[in-house]
Amino acid sequence: MSPLLLRDRLGLSLPGLQFALLAWALHPELGRPAWPPLTLLLCSALFGFWRSLRHARLVDDTPTARIASAAQGYAELRGRGQPLAGLPLLSPLNGLPVLWWRLLTEKQNEKGKWQQESLEQSQASFLLDDGSGSCLVDPEAAEILVQRREVTERDGRRYTLWTLLPHDPVYVLGDFRTLGPLDGALDGPISESRRLAELLEHWKADQAGLLARFDLDGNREIDLKEWELARHQARQQLRQQQAEVAAAAELHVVGAASDGRLFLISDLEPEKIARRFKLWAGFHLLLLLGSAAALGRLVPLGQL
Repeated sequence: MSPLLLRDRLGLSLPGLQFALLAWALHPELGRPAWPPLTLLLCSALFGFWRSLRHARLVDDTPTARIASAAQGYAELRGRGQPLAGLPLLSPLNGLPVLWWRLLTEKQNEKGKWQQESLEQSQASFLLDDGSGSCLVDPEAAEILVQRREVTERDGRRYTLWTLLPHDPVYVLGDFRTLGPLDGALDGPISESRRLAELLEHWKADQAGLLARFDLDGNREIDLKEWELARHQARQQLRQQQAEVAAAAELHVVGAASDGRLFLISDLEPEKIARRFKLWAGFHLLLLLGSAAALGRLVPLGQL
């Protein structure tokens, strides 16, 4: 599992983990001490409070920059999302063009409850245009907060899909850098071969997207003929991107910060994003105080 999905699952499942720890602490079963889950709950609440408050401050304190004049380094950018030229990224559910997607698949168990089966998301880059210029957004290692969501149920499974669409308003907080048009060593047969292999490996990692694009006979497998089509499309996409980069005066890129600060992509206004983080900080603070008070009461009772 990628570090990105690990971090996203941690952010999505932290409240569920805390609820489970609270249920463990309150469970009436005899002989089970309450201090281990309360200690874990306190630690998780402390981490959640620090994380949420730090993120809220970064969103509040980082001014919005224009792409054409942004300083190198950590920056906040706002604009409209645009797809890269070439083969579009398609939704794994309906096949429509998107900039980014995340798909949560849940399966219904024998008790009728939904259990997570998989969590996948796309890693394809896209462009952010703010009117002064455009910037390549690399979503790898980003925390992505998107409000557009659709839920579909079929064949005993529930699919929850979050998407960013072309021309959506996009907010990005991350490390901004400007590269020269020849940066990245795009020329030469060795470089082109390596880039082709990397792109094909990237497509193979996204099995749902690969099948949506190239499974012509609908048998849920990629045969030799379909794989040759994928290679042809990959070569075309790389050549188009190379031509665009060579024609550009500068190439702007935003990605993960090297110092570990928040790298965030969202379709929300920054005020709403900061408010969400502050609400989560308040929730974790209440858990922190409550678990600390409960642990304090256990001390004189000899349960620690």
